[in-house]
Amino acid sequence: MNLLRKPFKYTFFNASLVIILINTGIHFLFQALGINRLFFGLNVIGIVYYHRFWQIFTYMFIHGDISHLFFNMLALLLFGSTIEKTLGSKEFLLLYFVIGVGSGLFSLGAYYLYGRFLIANGIQPWTFGISLIGASGAIYGLLFAYAVIFPRSIIYIWGLIPVPAPLMVLGYAVIEFVSQFVSSSNVAHMTHLAGFVFAWLYFIVRMGIHPVTIWKDAYRR
Repeated sequence: MNLLRKPFKYTFFNASLVIILINTGIHFLFQALGINRLFFGLNVIGIVYYHRFWQIFTYMFIHGDISHLFFNMLALLLFGSTIEKTLGSKEFLLLYFVIGVGSGLFSLGAYYLYGRFLIANGIQPWTFGISLIGASGAIYGLLFAYAVIFPRSIIYIWGLIPVPAPLMVLGYAVIEFVSQFVSSSNVAHMTHLAGFVFAWLYFIVRMGIHPVTIWKDAYRR
């Protein structure tokens, strides 16, 4: 456990901005060259049958359209850069990729297991063909991290409605949970929820901090 919690020496090199530039560059490069995004998206067929293990990482840098890219990168700029300045770039990168890879693997496992269930019941496993793309899992994890690091921070929804950061996380968690069962969109709500879970685990395992305790102490005063 001591090794897991060994801190990095504080350094800051604006890693969040670098990630934003890489995501943006890849999006427009792929668009200009007509590169198939799904080759780099995370899916059961690619991992299990073709051993495209790079998809575990590359899926986070691929976005479906400009709005998908814009809102993820905006959140990364607003929340990620603040977290990075507080924790340092190395800790921030570890946090970002642990959450991103973890939430991606969780979704991949869910797609695979449900696909096997469908096969066992004589149904075509449509989940095998689902490709997960985008940094949303990691971004939702950063929202959670922001609420833990700055528990008394107030976030203005649409620039108008003041909401305490922990309450915003709770609200998003409820929305994503409900949407997972009632929404028919292509949004990976399960991956967003997994981002929250892996951020929660990161603080407990890596930082030795329990988020609920932080929030209770912050609003007890």
